[in-house]
Amino acid sequence: MRKIFTTVGLHPRDRFDYWMSVIRRDIIENDAVPARRRAFRAELRAGAIGGIKLALARSSELRISHTKRHSGQPSDEQLFVFMPLSGTKTLRQNGRQAVLEPGQVALVDPRLPHEGCFSEDSEVLTVIMERRALESRLGAIHDLTARPLTSGTAEGRLAAGYLAMLPPQAGRLRSAAEDMVETHLLDLLALALGKAAERRVSPGSSTRSLVRMRLHAAIEEMLADPGLDTEAVAAAAGVSTRHANAILADEDTSLGRLIQARRLARCRDALEDPSQMHRTVSEIAYGWGFSDMTHFGRRFRAAYGILPSACRRQARARS
Repeated sequence: MRKIFTTVGLHPRDRFDYWMSVIRRDIIENDAVPARRRAFRAELRAGAIGGIKLALARSSELRISHTKRHSGQPSDEQLFVFMPLSGTKTLRQNGRQAVLEPGQVALVDPRLPHEGCFSEDSEVLTVIMERRALESRLGAIHDLTARPLTSGTAEGRLAAGYLAMLPPQAGRLRSAAEDMVETHLLDLLALALGKAAERRVSPGSSTRSLVRMRLHAAIEEMLADPGLDTEAVAAAAGVSTRHANAILADEDTSLGRLIQARRLARCRDALEDPSQMHRTVSEIAYGWGFSDMTHFGRRFRAAYGILPSACRRQARARS
């Protein structure tokens, strides 16, 4: 995801005002009050997958308020889904309150007033989608806002797992893959929100799509296990290995190739991450399930056209 804004290098008196101007311009109109204005720190990254926008915001403690006077904006035709990656976010809308911990998800309707609080040094993923895309699957969403989706249901776990997969992939997928991911995400969010409200969901895609989403989520959850194999993934998704491979053939892949591709992608993310420059290439490869460095190097070069060591050198140069 692309960095849009950071308070690093700004004078303390200007940080919060600049931050709010960016939020109002790029995400949504609202009012906000920081816990400590002069000590305020924030960073915003943004990206997109298909027609879905992603915003990843890290900030100091902050209270926000979206009122009736903020209506009539382009955001009225959108819906927002929030998921903290660290810290907490509290949401209030339609008489309900949700205190979201990392991995919990909640929906907000920007047409209606709502309030929120970000804890100190929180990092929150915001997923912004077209209103009609979700309402076509769920109908009216008034009773679904500020209702946390937790890990207590399989649907909630899948929704959170799928959302967590999105930021590293923004800008890296082909157009056809983006369209597929967008459809899967909308279907899964509708399924999870409908389950929370005990509401029937209009089918936006086939049963094959739901199985495909379970397979992707299972791989992400178990990816660091060096002993992970195709049978374990298929079992976690509740299907046979043969059936799983038949479904993944729609994406021109298989369980084995998908596991390898996801491990390679995680390794590349780690090699390019400035905060992980102290880790060796082999440490990163072993950490994501590769046991043979020669094999890892060949697979990495085949996928990205560059050796892992060269990828690391380029990342150091950019840093």
